[in-house]
Amino acid sequence: MSRKRKKSKAVPVVLIITILVAALAAGCFLVKPLVTDPIRKASAADLAKKQAEVTKQNEEIMAEYYAAIEDLKNEHDAASRSAANPSWPDHKSEGWDVIDLTNYPLENQSATVASRADLMTGGMLLVNEWHSRPADFDDSKVVSVGKYLGGNSKIQTKDYNVLLFTNACDALMEALNAARAEGMEHYLVEEGYRSWETQNTYFQNKMDKLKDRYSGDALIAAAKKEVNYPGTSEFNSGLAFTLRLYDKSNPEVAKPKYSTTDQGKWMNENCWKYGLAVRFPLESWPLETTQDKSFKTGVTVKLNLYRFVGKGNAAVMHYFDFCMEEYIEYLQEHPHIAVFEDGTLKYEIYRQYVGDAASFNLQLTRSARSYTSSLDNMGAVITVFEY
Repeated sequence: MSRKRKKSKAVPVVLIITILVAALAAGCFLVKPLVTDPIRKASAADLAKKQAEVTKQNEEIMAEYYAAIEDLKNEHDAASRSAANPSWPDHKSEGWDVIDLTNYPLENQSATVASRADLMTGGMLLVNEWHSRPADFDDSKVVSVGKYLGGNSKIQTKDYNVLLFTNACDALMEALNAARAEGMEHYLVEEGYRSWETQNTYFQNKMDKLKDRYSGDALIAAAKKEVNYPGTSEFNSGLAFTLRLYDKSNPEVAKPKYSTTDQGKWMNENCWKYGLAVRFPLESWPLETTQDKSFKTGVTVKLNLYRFVGKGNAAVMHYFDFCMEEYIEYLQEHPHIAVFEDGTLKYEIYRQYVGDAASFNLQLTRSARSYTSSLDNMGAVITVFEY
């Protein structure tokens, strides 16, 4: 009896233990997701964050890599462009130097179709007593200097009727800004482009004043001494302008002769750096060292007139002390030249004969960084390659 009684008491204990074990197992089963899911989610978020950081780092590394490759490419291209062909004649290692490459062809040649109309106003169109402005000259793209440079309030113009082509405007603005940086102020752009009709009016008015003294061809010749025949004036090019000094609050500024002022001297000495040339040099004018070029230009009147020709052409003209006529004659004899500054190739200039064709293949070199081309009004195109 006692054995049976003990056995009956043990059964509930075992049952209770079994239930407790089962409950514990069930609890573990239920609690596990509650514990592991946040851990799993936290691990996934951390992993995603790390992956994003690695991806960003990789992108930055690749960007730096491609930038380094581009820099190396640019350095290589620049070195290739600035390095002169070792077979060329020797050049100076200091200062400016011009070497003749007439017997050397353009390297890395290419060509592009160019039109006469597009190159008419590039800067080197010769206009003088013997070379009239071409009949197909188009002045539709001249602009008001005052309006075009309106954002630069310190650049003065006589009025909004002072007109130029935009390349001349840009060079003028660069020169005047450089002058201002040197303390030179009060420049005023007095005159720019004249149409054929305006020039003809000036010429006819001059003949009217002289007709009591002259007649026929003698009258025309007498008028030409003071006023250019229509189409032969630099003012007809749209690339030339005159300067003087003006300050509305101080009339004394305008009294001295322009060429004797600090402003005039600075501009006459430095204008070539900005693609401008003193168009009509005379003996000791506008600078004491100036040589007379009237026998080439046909102009003996002192005019504070500057002509846009482009930086490469202006540099050579300055180096040789050429007027525009002399420079074109030089290129006729030396149609391929190279210009160096402190031993580095700066410009390559090439004159190509094209006649009066409406369009033609313009010869180029791929070695240059950029180029500008212009008809010279003597049957050729002058192309300046910049390095």
